[in-house]
Amino acid sequence: MIAEPNAPAADATPTVAGDAQSGELNLKPFSFATIAAALALAGSPAFADQFRQAADNAQVDCVVSARELTRISLIADAFASVSKITTGYPYNDFTVTNEPVRGDIYISVPDGFAPGRVTFFATSKKGFVYKFTCKVAGDEAEQVFVSNPAIAGERAQSWEAKSSPRDAAVRLIQAMATSAVPDGFQVRQVASDPTRVGDLSVRLIAEYRGARLTGKVLRIDNRAAKAVVIDPAAVAPNGSLAVSIGTAELAPHGATTIYLVEDAGAGA
Repeated sequence: MIAEPNAPAADATPTVAGDAQSGELNLKPFSFATIAAALALAGSPAFADQFRQAADNAQVDCVVSARELTRISLIADAFASVSKITTGYPYNDFTVTNEPVRGDIYISVPDGFAPGRVTFFATSKKGFVYKFTCKVAGDEAEQVFVSNPAIAGERAQSWEAKSSPRDAAVRLIQAMATSAVPDGFQVRQVASDPTRVGDLSVRLIAEYRGARLTGKVLRIDNRAAKAVVIDPAAVAPNGSLAVSIGTAELAPHGATTIYLVEDAGAGA
């Protein structure tokens, strides 16, 4: 969840960017690339689940349980078949079971499994092939979730294509304002140091990446002892499709959130 002060209501109408005149504060010379280069927040998952990203024909490294079942699931896809070598020796063989309802697979290894690692190839129902190379370790059951960027990109492209680019930008702002994630978009939460611009500090909070659209959530703090009025169109970098601001007039030492959307494929 992205919880920032003065976030706009879910039904707020964002400003569609254009050739707007500068307001009392013009931030266009400010380098938004500096904020975008901030380090990604390295959060720990609530559980010991393993999340992997792999393209077609890529290798997936993971850990399978030495004593319990290990579940491997393909996000937005399902396993169609698994290919592995059978040695004929019980202590050298592991078992793969295909669960037909969800399309997941379950792996188990015998006590004293000699190789210490399992290797197999898997083909998904959407035609992607993965090589799994997994270390055997631990007594607890394991879960491995694998996502393919190509599938996510197709879903994001479909979401964006439901309306014009500017209307899609407005829908993305509405999603960001409610901490929703549009289908196929990847969300990156950022822990960046604030960048000072006069009496203001600007900090990137999160970034939403789709097929073409990139949405950014920024927090602006007024460090001055006087009120400041922000023109959303002046804050947005050139080429922005839409921008929305929680509160245009910042009280002394107040803060607000800005949502903006850019077309990442405009220059492609």
